[in-house]
Amino acid sequence: MAQKIVTLYIDDLTGEEAEDTATHTFSLDGVSYEIDLGPDSYEQMLQAFGPFVKAARRTGKAKGPAARRRTKSGEGEDTAAIRTWAKANGYAVNDRGRVPAEIREAFTQAR
Repeated sequence: MAQKIVTLYIDDLTGEEAEDTATHTFSLDGVSYEIDLGPDSYEQMLQAFGPFVKAARRTGKAKGPAARRRTKSGEGEDTAAIRTWAKANGYAVNDRGRVPAEIREAFTQAR
């Protein structure tokens, strides 16, 4: 017996089928939500949330694959570049772990 499995990606907002649909998460009042959106619907959601996101402050840490791939410090600088600069400028910094805030700040001010 042969089987054919077909996966359909459906935009939750429009109900339309789209191969480039992606799952997005957001939270409101302590409740987390997940929605599958195509690029146009996602852009629409970003535009709707935009003014609120700009006025809000971040809390907690990002979760998921994008957060695990992130190799940037809180200032958006590559920690390897900060360590190299710190060592060249006489700062004692470990090869691994968190780069101290004072070193990140000195690096930012030196640029």
